[in-house]
Amino acid sequence: MRALPATAGRGAVACAAAPVPRRSLLLSTAAAGAALNAEQLPLRLTRGATGAAAKTRASMDAAQAATFTSTDDALTWAKKDNRRLLHVVYRVGDLDKTIKFYTECLGMKLLRKRDIPEEKYTNAFLGYGPEDSHFVVELTYNYGVDKYDIGAGFGHFGVGVDDVAKTVELVRAKGGKVTREPGPVKGGKTVIAFVEDPDGYKFEILERPGTPEPLCQVMLRVGDLDRAISFYEKACGMELLRKIDNPEYKYTLAMMGYGPEEKNAVLELTYNYGVTEYAKGNAYAQIAIGTDDVYKTAEVVKLFGGQVVREPGPLPGISTKITSILDPDGWKSVFVDNIDFAKELE
Repeated sequence: MRALPATAGRGAVACAAAPVPRRSLLLSTAAAGAALNAEQLPLRLTRGATGAAAKTRASMDAAQAATFTSTDDALTWAKKDNRRLLHVVYRVGDLDKTIKFYTECLGMKLLRKRDIPEEKYTNAFLGYGPEDSHFVVELTYNYGVDKYDIGAGFGHFGVGVDDVAKTVELVRAKGGKVTREPGPVKGGKTVIAFVEDPDGYKFEILERPGTPEPLCQVMLRVGDLDRAISFYEKACGMELLRKIDNPEYKYTLAMMGYGPEEKNAVLELTYNYGVTEYAKGNAYAQIAIGTDDVYKTAEVVKLFGGQVVREPGPLPGISTKITSILDPDGWKSVFVDNIDFAKELE
């Protein structure tokens, strides 16, 4: 969507070839605690002891996890699983400043905020509607850390608005940075603009009047687009919604998701010609996805070449079941049990 000089490619940047709710999803925030490198963050799930009951439940759940009879069986299940993008997790240097920018300039609402002093972090959930039906952002502030490296791999978030020009005017009036003035996307008619939040995260503002899901995109760069598409289709059960090649600007992108773009948040994967690896920095963390069965999900991921970095099971101290995975480019996703997630939102 973004027009770039012919020598740059879409989202091309200087890159280095690299060698919930209530106590919910502690993985996403507690893991952001002391360490700064997103690829080395420990799972600091220290709130509450595991206990005999939790161990018993974990054993029972694991024992009930079905083994697929074939890869076709696994693929069919993944496509039928009840999945939805829940939220995207990333780190910021000044939580209050970021909340102010998102609410005053981008029109988001602060849904929840919590402080965990024993683990030295605070997080906040913001979005355009309740978490049980909308994709939201989860901001994490680690005590004493005021700056992060966004890296070359993360691209931008997309926000649909009624009037791009008016949104850009507001961002500028509030002291925000506008990096691309409103205008039609190259080769198309959709009006877009680009702005940056206080930490330097880029937001693509798209003119989509009346959209039911304003927080509509997370763009990540990948080194092999066909490989990434195959992984998200098979291992994650997503659908390839559209694929666009732009040889003039030397990039190809693919929109992946669990429903049509006009109604759902999607993952935008971008391949810049000739770039196979990116430095990811330590700012962006992961996307959370709902599933009916984390055990089957982990099995499917393994069958189709993904890496499970946290085996499926309940979090210590609470009953929420999750599993964490890495895609072929090292981008992290966390699958969360739908029923457990709904209970935590009660």
